[in-house]
Amino acid sequence: MRPLKVGFAIPLINGTMAGQDPKWSDVLAMAKLAEDVGFDSLWFTDHLLFRLPGREDDPVGMWEGWTMLAAVAAVTSRVELGPFVSCASFRNPLVTAKQAVTVDEISGGRLILALGAGWHEPEYLAAGLPFDHRASRFEEAFKIISTLLREGAIDFEGTYHSARNCELIPQGPRPGRIPLMIGSKGPRVLKAALPHVDMWNGDWTSRPTAIPPMRTHVDAICAEIGRDPKTLLRTCGVQVDLPEKNPKINGRASVTGAVEPTTKPDPPYAGTHEELAELLRAYAREGISHIQLWSDPSNLAGIEAFGRVLEILDRD
Repeated sequence: MRPLKVGFAIPLINGTMAGQDPKWSDVLAMAKLAEDVGFDSLWFTDHLLFRLPGREDDPVGMWEGWTMLAAVAAVTSRVELGPFVSCASFRNPLVTAKQAVTVDEISGGRLILALGAGWHEPEYLAAGLPFDHRASRFEEAFKIISTLLREGAIDFEGTYHSARNCELIPQGPRPGRIPLMIGSKGPRVLKAALPHVDMWNGDWTSRPTAIPPMRTHVDAICAEIGRDPKTLLRTCGVQVDLPEKNPKINGRASVTGAVEPTTKPDPPYAGTHEELAELLRAYAREGISHIQLWSDPSNLAGIEAFGRVLEILDRD
């Protein structure tokens, strides 16, 4: 039995498909192949535009994640699906809840709603969105989203968001039961979300040694709010370079530096198929129950190659 679930991060950002810009035909083919080779889930970035430090005049674009997520939900049948992660600042909270139940309906109950507070100021400026008080804005948005999804209705008036006499109709195939994930390390955001979510995500990593300090941090907040840490599923993104990677092509070049300012990830883990399988076992030993894989190459060849890793993981 597989020691943890393994998801594949579908490349939607320019240049991240082994140096190429993905098209819908590529996304469709990758999603179907990932399901066929045995991935447990598919994940879709939710960003609007990158203007990275030192490269502000060379913006990086991407497809809209929820639209691609909905399209893939209609053409797959087994894999779980989720945004990685949906920025609560980008949409009205009712719209986010409506998107969630709609995609859950399309997929037949396979959505994981992962939420975060956002971090990349240039895309806020480009979209005319407020960047101030993000933790406070998230607290209110999350209250509306989670209450609508769990209870179906809310009457709320906040400083930044309101939902007066609001109902979520219809509620899709899993009323009150769509899994919620929080993607954050910020104490205020975690305190708002941890009483209600099923899962926590530790963002991008490449070594299992990154997990213990993050786990200690989250466990301490669970204790502070009165939640048993054992009831919280732990997940994280994992960056790997496959043996099949072309050394002349860097599939992450377009987004180098596109990480939260407080995050300093290790270089992607590179190894044989057997070593990569052991890497995932090590994450499982650290209590991680689900990973989101960002492989290089991140294309059909990379998915096919990682299928061999999954075979080793399942065999042992």
